[in-house]
Amino acid sequence: MLRRDEISKLDDYFTDSGKRRNRCGYFYRINGYNLQVREFIRRYYEATRLCGVVIEGKLNNPDRNNLAYYNEIMGSDFQLNSEFIKDSLKKWLPRISMHQRENLASSICSTLNELKQSGKNDNMLKNAYIKFMCWLYYRFEGIISHLGEEKLPKILYEGNIGSYELLLMDVLFSAGCDIVLLQYSGDDEYLKLDADSSRSIDLKLPGMTAFPADFSLKSIRQDILTSLNNERLYGVRSQFNNCTNAWITGKLGDDIRKEFSSRGSDSSFFYNCFCRITGVEDKVTYLNELYQLSQDLKHSQRKIVIVNREIVPPSPEEINSIRRSNYKDVSQMISELSSNLSFLFGQELRRIANKTFVDIMLEESRVEGMNINRLTTMAVYMLCWLKRYHLQLFSDWKMPQIAVFFYMGGCRNNNESVFCRFLARLPVDVVIFNPDLSHKCSLQDELLYEVNYDQSLAVSEYPEENSGLRVGTVAYHAERDLDTMVYENTGIYRNQQYSHAAVVILQTMYEEISVLWDQELKYRPNFSTVDSVVNIPVIFAKISGVKDNDLTAYWSSIKKLITQDTAVVTTIPNIASDTPNPVKEYATEFFKNGKVLKSKIKSHKVYQYSFLRDNIQDYILDKLQLLIDQKIIKGTFENGTEYTIVSTVLNLDKDILRMIQKFDFTKKNPKLIYIIAGETMLSLEDTISAAFLNQIGFDILFFVPTGYQCIERYFNRNLMEEHQIGEYVFDLKLPNFNKVSSDMNNRSSWFDFIFKWRK
Repeated sequence: MLRRDEISKLDDYFTDSGKRRNRCGYFYRINGYNLQVREFIRRYYEATRLCGVVIEGKLNNPDRNNLAYYNEIMGSDFQLNSEFIKDSLKKWLPRISMHQRENLASSICSTLNELKQSGKNDNMLKNAYIKFMCWLYYRFEGIISHLGEEKLPKILYEGNIGSYELLLMDVLFSAGCDIVLLQYSGDDEYLKLDADSSRSIDLKLPGMTAFPADFSLKSIRQDILTSLNNERLYGVRSQFNNCTNAWITGKLGDDIRKEFSSRGSDSSFFYNCFCRITGVEDKVTYLNELYQLSQDLKHSQRKIVIVNREIVPPSPEEINSIRRSNYKDVSQMISELSSNLSFLFGQELRRIANKTFVDIMLEESRVEGMNINRLTTMAVYMLCWLKRYHLQLFSDWKMPQIAVFFYMGGCRNNNESVFCRFLARLPVDVVIFNPDLSHKCSLQDELLYEVNYDQSLAVSEYPEENSGLRVGTVAYHAERDLDTMVYENTGIYRNQQYSHAAVVILQTMYEEISVLWDQELKYRPNFSTVDSVVNIPVIFAKISGVKDNDLTAYWSSIKKLITQDTAVVTTIPNIASDTPNPVKEYATEFFKNGKVLKSKIKSHKVYQYSFLRDNIQDYILDKLQLLIDQKIIKGTFENGTEYTIVSTVLNLDKDILRMIQKFDFTKKNPKLIYIIAGETMLSLEDTISAAFLNQIGFDILFFVPTGYQCIERYFNRNLMEEHQIGEYVFDLKLPNFNKVSSDMNNRSSWFDFIFKWRK
């Protein structure tokens, strides 16, 4: 009979009987979950499949046919003694040995005696005995002949066990079985049957929680099947593995320079490092130290690749060089795409790369939200980039050589991060330099070794011989630090500090316009800066009617608003559909698949904005994309209006461009005033221009004394605040503003400025 004992660790379940204390057995129930428990259940399940019985749900009671067969073979006799039960087992289960039969008979007899002592009558004892015999024959016959062997047969029961099932488990345990009960809903039901836990032990481990809702033996089987399928993806394994970072001292410059042979002595490993250095230790010496590092590596004949700012996405030609098709599942995708690794030199390198490719792809396939199309795109990028750099990294590779991959600027997206993780498991030292603390690197990896410094330095390129190395003096960096202290989060802004802005349209009273109009943006309500973006509050309004029907005061109020940063439009339409526009015939080339093609626009012969600062050009093109995306203009994505938007925005008046060029987002913004005194209406091009300049950050006012709907025709929605200030007045003629009185000093040059953007 098997003696019950406690385990010291879960692995004790897999120890042969002869190596256990007193040849004991284990009968545990598991009511909680952690990763250790999951791994044990998986291993125990596999052991049970080899020699044991898995029960999912309850043991069904013997049916009519089962009972009829039992009566035919065994008859209806029953005696509660070991000799009768032993003789019955010899006839009912003839394959078991005499020793197994004696143990099993003794165990059954002992259990039935317990039932008798608890008050069960002879008929109930006979029914329990027959139930045990049928269960042993129909469900456990395959393990009966292994009871008490060195490798104990195992039973894995999933669910809430019944009273007679528990008695049978106790019988089988005593006769020579290990048993595990999985109870996902806790121990309450079990303790009703075995209040003092005399038959089994409740497993207690640190960190156990309730079982996940989706956990089951079915999910364990699926994991095992998936693992078997995945194992086929690896093929023949390489005899070499990576030993990443375990050998480094933390002085990365010295570590990277270290000879391969001095990194480690185990010939089955290649010793590489995978590091990210964020910030700089010393601004003055940083670039020179990097320069010297690359020179030392080149002099020692190390193969080296240096990438700056971004890993350029694969070109169409690179993508087309990767053999691929449509895939029904991840395994098929990985298997077929991994065949592209044939471009690598050497069998061992290909095996290392194949294992790494499979590992990374399987890991990414388990990321929440991942699908087969995204995973395929990621895999193709990895293969394209590896193919791009493999000659520089691995030509004539042999153990224990380690190449070098330096990335200046940090990973910008997941594809770049995955590629760096991929390289870091190959014979490559991968180092990410992220000296500018305002830029975040997206890379995350359990192997990554990180070094962090407090000082920040804007570096766009790794310093090389042909990179135009620029090194700042101590005074220079001190001035930059002072600049940061003065202008960051203080409400004080240096000239042109920000390169991007988001527009917030102010809702105001009419009387507030004249107060806010000539005010710096930073003093207006709702002005803010978030990271590198300025939220600028602007005025975009229509003023209808004439206050108190007083034309003198009306014209004077307009003149007060005409500052040196204000353009005035009095001829409507100002931009007609037939106005010459060299961009118009190329607009369809500049906008495709919902995207403004910045690079194509900038390189085209009709592009007119190349004289502007680069950040202003990008700002204009970003706002063009935003204007289209927001569908502010009627017909966008319906009748080709988006191409009219492109051609109009890329053909702005030069004076307007100059106003945009000098626009500092924290100071006064440029202004635009339309005076529409007649019955004419804004053209589609006028509407586009006004909407775009509003997105840029212009204050825009429409003075419409007639109150006519001369502005709204091409807007999809009402963007402007309309102020009804007085009675409508018709057939007005515009005055000579030089002769209009105002509280401001007349400037003779204003007249020329006012009308220089009329046509």
